[in-house]
Amino acid sequence: MTLQQLKYVVTVAELGNITEAAHRLFVSQPSITNAIRDLEKEMQITIFTRTNKGVIVSTEGEIFLGYARQVLEQADLLEEKFKGAEEQSPHFAVSCQHYSFAVNAFVDVIRRFPAYQYDFTLRETETHEIIDDVARLRSEIGILYLSSRNHEVISKIIKANDLVFRELFTASPHVFISAAHPLADRTAVTLQDLEDYPYLSYEQGEYNSFYFSEEILSTLDRRKNIRVRDRATLFNLVIGLQGYTVCSGVISHELNGEQIIAKPLKVDEYMKIGTITRRGMQLSRYGQAYMEALKDHVSEEQ
Repeated sequence: MTLQQLKYVVTVAELGNITEAAHRLFVSQPSITNAIRDLEKEMQITIFTRTNKGVIVSTEGEIFLGYARQVLEQADLLEEKFKGAEEQSPHFAVSCQHYSFAVNAFVDVIRRFPAYQYDFTLRETETHEIIDDVARLRSEIGILYLSSRNHEVISKIIKANDLVFRELFTASPHVFISAAHPLADRTAVTLQDLEDYPYLSYEQGEYNSFYFSEEILSTLDRRKNIRVRDRATLFNLVIGLQGYTVCSGVISHELNGEQIIAKPLKVDEYMKIGTITRRGMQLSRYGQAYMEALKDHVSEEQ
C-alpha cells in the first residue's frame, strides 16, 4: 500500500468518477483503475462498487477511506514540517445550505493555513446533495437545519447514511428583506404582512419537497413564488422586487452588504442549524479549524 494509492481512492470517492479523478490528478484512467484494483486485492476488500454512472463507495470502503484520510493528513503534516509550505497542496471541502457564516468560516480556514497551492471546495447546494456529499466523502463537513416539520425525515436519512448531526445553534424564523422594503421599519412581521410580496426560495431539483426545503414553512400557500439556485440572485430579487425569504436571521453585512436586513417572523417554529459529519471519522486539521471558525462567526453574527 502506498500514499499514491490512498490519494487515488480518496479522490475517486470525492468525485464519484474515475475519469474525473484522473483529470484532477493528471494521470491516466488505467493507472488509477489498476492502482485501486491492486489496493483492493492487497487489503482484501471492495472499496468501490462500479455502476454505469461511476463508482459508489462500499460500506467497508467507507471505513477504509476514513482511515486513509487520516494517513494522508499525517503525511501532509510530515511534508509541511520537512519539505516546506511550497510543496503542499492541501484538500478540504464543505457542502452547505446558503449561510453567510459558513462562507466566512471557510475564508478563515484558508487564511489560517496559507499555502503556495491548495484545492479547497465550498458547495452551496441542495439539501439532499449536502447529505450525499458527506456520505460519499466528497465533503468532510455539511451544514443544514432541522425543524419540527423536517426533523423526523431528515434525521432518519442522516442516520441511514451513518452520519452525525451536531447542533451549532437554534434560531427563531426571520425574513430577509430589502432595507428599503415597506415593512423595513417593523420590529417583526407576520405571514399576513407578507402576502402581497414575492416569496423567494432555493430550488431543490428533483427533491423539491418540504422535507428538503432550505426555507422553513415552505408548505404554506403563497400567491407569488420565485425559485432560484444561488444566493446572489436571491438577494438581487429581494432588493429589485421587494421580495422576501424565510431564514435563520443570521446575516453578515460584510458579505451581504447593508441592503439586506433580517426581521423576526411571528410564527411558532424553530431552526436547529448544525453540522453533519461521518460517524467515527476524525476531522482533519482543516475540518477542526472550520468547526472552530463556525462557532466564532455564529456568535458574532447572531
